[in-house]
Amino acid sequence: MSEEINVQESVSEEVSQDALDNFVSLKKGDSVKGTIVKIEDNQAYVSLGYKYDGVIPIRELSSVQLENATDAVEVGQEVELKVVSIDDNKESLVLSKRLVDGEKAWEELQARFESGEVFEVVVADVVKGGLVADVGVRGFIPASMVERHFVEDFSDYKGRTLRVKVKELDLENKKVILSAKEVLDAEFEQNKLKVMASLEVGQELEGTVQRLTPFGAFVDIGGIDGLVHVSELSWQHVAHPKDVVAEGQAVRVKVLKVDPAAGKISLSVKAALPGPWDTAASQFNVGDVVTGTVRRIVTFGAFIEIAPGVEGLVHISQIAHRHIATPHEVLNEGQEVQAKVLDFNSAEKRVSLSIKETEEAPEQPTPSPRSERAPRAPKMEEINNPNVSLNSSSMSYSLAERFGDKLSKLK
Repeated sequence: MSEEINVQESVSEEVSQDALDNFVSLKKGDSVKGTIVKIEDNQAYVSLGYKYDGVIPIRELSSVQLENATDAVEVGQEVELKVVSIDDNKESLVLSKRLVDGEKAWEELQARFESGEVFEVVVADVVKGGLVADVGVRGFIPASMVERHFVEDFSDYKGRTLRVKVKELDLENKKVILSAKEVLDAEFEQNKLKVMASLEVGQELEGTVQRLTPFGAFVDIGGIDGLVHVSELSWQHVAHPKDVVAEGQAVRVKVLKVDPAAGKISLSVKAALPGPWDTAASQFNVGDVVTGTVRRIVTFGAFIEIAPGVEGLVHISQIAHRHIATPHEVLNEGQEVQAKVLDFNSAEKRVSLSIKETEEAPEQPTPSPRSERAPRAPKMEEINNPNVSLNSSSMSYSLAERFGDKLSKLK
């Protein structure tokens, strides 16, 4: 029995001695394999089959900063490591997973860079100017390469999984630039071509207003944007798109034009709404007096809006009872006026109006008679009577009219 114990002790001593010899034979930079047996907040312990376990400090677990060792490894995981240092006195072995991952990463990143491969990364940290991801080495995603749109705050991006491509690779300076935006741009273009191929002129769709510009609104119609020009937002005049729509608003649009070569889609909100002339026929009748707004003044008259999108013409001859040289003498754009409907043709979208027929015609001055009763000529006795006064006008009248013939004979 004692011999059996002695044999076991002898074998155990030999194994321990072999392990110790192997441990002593390791040097800095050597590669080893082991299994994670214990994890603490700032380090992980690895069994290498030696008498003493190796230790991986948290700084050697990853190329990016970690809050806890469990973010990089888990118990039972097999890992490949490099020897960083050996402390014979403390009988400890300091190892690095980061160095091994880094050596493998450059070769793999070079292949991905050349092929344009799309792969996933987890955002490890948010730093000034962008995001950091562990790709075996420290990978940086600039803020301008994260999304297709501007992002003001990246605080909630930590821990997210992003699909990226290698944008720039510099082995000498240990620099890796990644781009998620390029992946999104490529997917957007593919989807855009697919959606555009399915569109037809006249088709009506539901969309969402994405952004506004002075010249119109861009509306998302299934992953791609189409432009609704400001003139197509409403049947009424629109000074700025913000006056009628807002970002995020759901709208119904009609497809006006699709240009796959240019990648442009023209849409209309007003074309998807009932036209004002569709309902105007039931609103107005010949003889009605309506209130409208002067929208345009031209040399031959003025156009009056009597309903949203419905304009009628007041000819210059129907503006005022008096003669006017130009409509500007009486009217101004934006002025509210009353007008009478003279003719209404909804099929031809034509309305004839009159302003002067809503106003009372001014009174005409009473014309003077063509002939008035001639003043009475003075009698001869009145002429000879010194008590009768004759003025020059009466004398001239009476001499010319009454004695003209007789005086001519005296000559």
